[in-house]
Amino acid sequence: MAIDDAAIVDLYLERDETAISHTAEKYGRAIRHLAHNVVGDEETSMECENDTYLKTWNSIPPHEPRTYFFPFLGKIVRAVAINRLKSNVALKRNAVVVELSEELENVVCSPDNIENEMDGQLLSKLVSDFLRGVSPEKRQVFVRRYWHMQSLAEISEALGISEGKIKSILFRLRGSLKEYLEKEGYHI
Repeated sequence: MAIDDAAIVDLYLERDETAISHTAEKYGRAIRHLAHNVVGDEETSMECENDTYLKTWNSIPPHEPRTYFFPFLGKIVRAVAINRLKSNVALKRNAVVVELSEELENVVCSPDNIENEMDGQLLSKLVSDFLRGVSPEKRQVFVRRYWHMQSLAEISEALGISEGKIKSILFRLRGSLKEYLEKEGYHI
């Protein structure tokens, strides 16, 4: 039986190693799925999952993500998977990550320096605020594409929307997001 997130975080804070097994039981499949969407193979996804548990162990404390544990894990696994992808294909670029990066490059700048890294929290809040203001369907399309890194075909199948409509939704959302960020004073 899975325990709630706050109790799992408490186990991490107590340095109780069962926290990892509870995390794996409750979120292992989702962690592997997120990693697989980035790296594209099962073996590397499993390695990313294990690395995520280690990074989570090392990140709690100081973080105490009782109320946002899965997003906390999601952020870690995405970073682990992207780093793994970069190291696995150091000289060649993965088409999926390049495609997603190119889609958003005119909307937000990349965190290449400390100043941009500090802007990351502001950007995260602004994007969240923007997404709260769009329809649930558009929000799902955006999150599936840019957080879960799903292909247009996967989104189409999951939501029962044509790929053409998804492309149109994403195109309009990127434009609206860019306008929103500029209006809120986030400099691109």
